[in-house]
Amino acid sequence: MEKIAILCCGGTIDKIYFDAKSAYRVGKPAAEAVLRRARIAPEAEVAAPQSLLRKDSLDITAADRETIAAAVRKCKAKRMVITHGTDTMPQTARAVESALKQKPAKNKTVVFTGAFSPAKFRESDSDFNIGFALACARLLPTGVYIAINGKILPAATAKKNRKAGVFESGG
Repeated sequence: MEKIAILCCGGTIDKIYFDAKSAYRVGKPAAEAVLRRARIAPEAEVAAPQSLLRKDSLDITAADRETIAAAVRKCKAKRMVITHGTDTMPQTARAVESALKQKPAKNKTVVFTGAFSPAKFRESDSDFNIGFALACARLLPTGVYIAINGKILPAATAKKNRKAGVFESGG
């Protein structure tokens, strides 16, 4: 079984709020706690999460997207999950897809996921989304995808419908 790498970029999934009146900060990758809670054992071939960024996705720049794409190309794993904020996840997924086409990295399956509420919140969708993304990374063919809230979308057509609070295909 191939090892799945987990690269973490911040976003709502990793946010920590101190109280209702304070600002948030992006904490350490929530994926670490999710893997512990899910009892993902080392023999499951899931690598320890690696933190690339600790940013709200609205603050991710073109240079950050290049950093993410470079990390994907450099990663020895052929299958990976990237946690990312939902607001600009489609843009980053398409940037990674484009970078992989320009400088091919053979047989990479890259699955982006995130959450609509922080992993620290009891009602968060983070645990499900990370588990779902891991399953997708294990089973999907080569390509770049967004897997969130039970949906699998190709990066090329995925978009966030802010009004409905869901991801959908844009084309």
